[in-house]
Amino acid sequence: MARKKETPKKKAAPKHDAYIEGSGIVVNETITDVLKNNYMPYAMSVIISRALPEIDGFKPSHRKLLYMMYKRGLLNPDKERSKSANVVGETMKLNPHGDQAIYETMVRLTRGNEALLHPFVDSKGNFGKAYSSKMRCAAPRYTEVKLEKICNELFRDIDKETVDFVPNYDNTMTEPVLLPATFPTVLVNANTGIAVSMASNVCPFNLEEVCETTIALMKNPQHDIISTLKGPDFPGGGMMLYDEAELNKVYETGRGSIKVRSKYSYDKSANCIEVTEIPYTTTVEAIMDKIVELVKAGKIREISYIRDETDIDGLKIAIDLKRGVDPDKLMQKLYRLTPLQDSYPCNFNILIAGTPKVMGVREILSEWTAFREECIHRRTYFDLQKKKEKLHLLEALAKILLDIDKAIRIIRETEAESDVVPNLMIGFGIDEIQAEYVAEIKLRNINKQYILRRTEEIDTLRKDIEEMEEILRDKKKIRQIIVRELRDVIKNYSQPRKTLFYYQSDVEDEITEDDTPDYPVNLFVSASGYFKKITVQSLRMSSEQKLKEGDYIMQSYESTNKSELIFFSDKAQAYKSKASAFDDTKASVMGDYIPAKLSFDEGENLKTLVPTSDYSGHMIFFFENGKAAKVPLKSYETKTNRKKLANAYSAKSPLVAALFIGEDCDIILRSSSGHALVFNTAMMLPKATRDSQGIQAMTLRKNAVLASAQIILPENSEQLEKYRSKNIPAAGKPAKELGDSNQLSF
Repeated sequence: MARKKETPKKKAAPKHDAYIEGSGIVVNETITDVLKNNYMPYAMSVIISRALPEIDGFKPSHRKLLYMMYKRGLLNPDKERSKSANVVGETMKLNPHGDQAIYETMVRLTRGNEALLHPFVDSKGNFGKAYSSKMRCAAPRYTEVKLEKICNELFRDIDKETVDFVPNYDNTMTEPVLLPATFPTVLVNANTGIAVSMASNVCPFNLEEVCETTIALMKNPQHDIISTLKGPDFPGGGMMLYDEAELNKVYETGRGSIKVRSKYSYDKSANCIEVTEIPYTTTVEAIMDKIVELVKAGKIREISYIRDETDIDGLKIAIDLKRGVDPDKLMQKLYRLTPLQDSYPCNFNILIAGTPKVMGVREILSEWTAFREECIHRRTYFDLQKKKEKLHLLEALAKILLDIDKAIRIIRETEAESDVVPNLMIGFGIDEIQAEYVAEIKLRNINKQYILRRTEEIDTLRKDIEEMEEILRDKKKIRQIIVRELRDVIKNYSQPRKTLFYYQSDVEDEITEDDTPDYPVNLFVSASGYFKKITVQSLRMSSEQKLKEGDYIMQSYESTNKSELIFFSDKAQAYKSKASAFDDTKASVMGDYIPAKLSFDEGENLKTLVPTSDYSGHMIFFFENGKAAKVPLKSYETKTNRKKLANAYSAKSPLVAALFIGEDCDIILRSSSGHALVFNTAMMLPKATRDSQGIQAMTLRKNAVLASAQIILPENSEQLEKYRSKNIPAAGKPAKELGDSNQLSF
């Protein structure tokens, strides 16, 4: 009999060794609690431990890298450079980030990269260039580094407890919280960082000027900073606009903008402009791409060729000119249109005791001085204790000098080794530390000459101790030391300014003629806010306008490419632009949507367009309450290049129409109650303010509003007379009811 086949049993799920209580339970949390518990620790870590520099001028990543190079002995002038890969590997003991991030940090600190005014890393090999986005650095296995000589000022007396040390991330070694820099590195080298909800952008200053300013502020806290600190000094050189008001703002508040332009020369034989220094905030590629873009767009026609001639000798952009081109005029144009002139945004946001703070130069140098005073106080105290310990030991030697034979006899006659120190203490009246020191002296040194030579130091030590104690008591002595060290830094490491100045008067004297191409254009505005600029030739080829369904052309003008445009919105605001700012287009395209192009506010719509070349004529605004205001177009002319004008007209009553008139003319008004009014604009006086509500142009019946306002064109003058005979009143007289107002077709 066949055996019945058994159904295989399912295997039981493996049991875990431990059961996590509460696992799988969904817990409802508010979004604020989630952000507080998860995002806030991350944000604080980025702000405090990564992105912002501290008063010693370094971010944690910089400090860890330099300290590990110092520990490897790479500050020793006799030691050869080390492979960058070795340094990166060592730094990972302090910095748990990836090797690539550490290497990129090192690259910026090197002399070869040219990112710093005073590099901290002496480099050999290809480290790329800060002024080029395409010149990449070589891999760390190919490059070699060691510390620059100036790093002696960063690590001076670091082993004398001048700064605090903390354990590294795995508690296997310690690292300094700050570096005891003997000069204000925080202002000497540029530093940029982006944290959460805040950023830092510290521009570099000349080393000598910073040190002189620090010395002057220590002597006189009210010192005029700009008299010693002339302005930023960028590694790439360039020419800085000397704007004393802006510099004072930066020095006092820590915020502002510094304009820097490229330095160039003209090679007449080759008819070529050679740019050799560019702003610190841009790159060669960005400049060349922008120039090429302008040439292709036809906005620059004077250039025949541009090339990058940067080589081992340094940066150079060569711009070949067409015959007859004035190089100075072209450069003024390029300054306006390309990154050959750029602004450095200053934001001196620095960590002070773990708290980010935006400070001016005066406050930064005050904080640095306080930090340096503490370093010197701690160094002096450390040296004082060492000298006191040494004096304490030498005083025991002085006592032994009185009877060397007695000391030898005590040691020789002592039976147990452990009793040597106690017997010396009793025999000479010294303490245990002194006795231990005497007992450890070698037999060959127990002679009168050795002991005399050592004890001669006692008087010197006592004098040094007295001076150190005086330093610790007197803050002025500490400041004198700081000044002396700053003078030494100036003597050993100062260098001439790289960034020179040009002045506002020079800018005003430059030729600033408008070189925008001028030619006839037709301007069209649709009811839904689309704008087109069409050349005469293009309009002849295709006059059929492409529009959205239900849209229609609301306004059309014959103008020029140089004309200025004023767009009035329905929110009592005016937006200014130029016809040249819009691309030439065709009738067969939709055009530019003005609310998006000019960044209208949400819900804001275009009401009317007014092109002008000289701001002559008037605007007349008509409101639902029957009032009207006549405003000179000159009121919208601004000296600065403002794009948006608030309070362009009165917002007390909804706007019905905004009409531009070059000269006085007849206008017809219609009300919702079927009334009409014809008047001449000469009867209205211009208003001094843009947002004036004006005069009562039409008397309205109860619950009626002004419905429309139209200019009566000259060709409609005969029809106007016909309707005048139908008792359409002149301005200022009561309006008579006409029935259907649609019969007035002007």
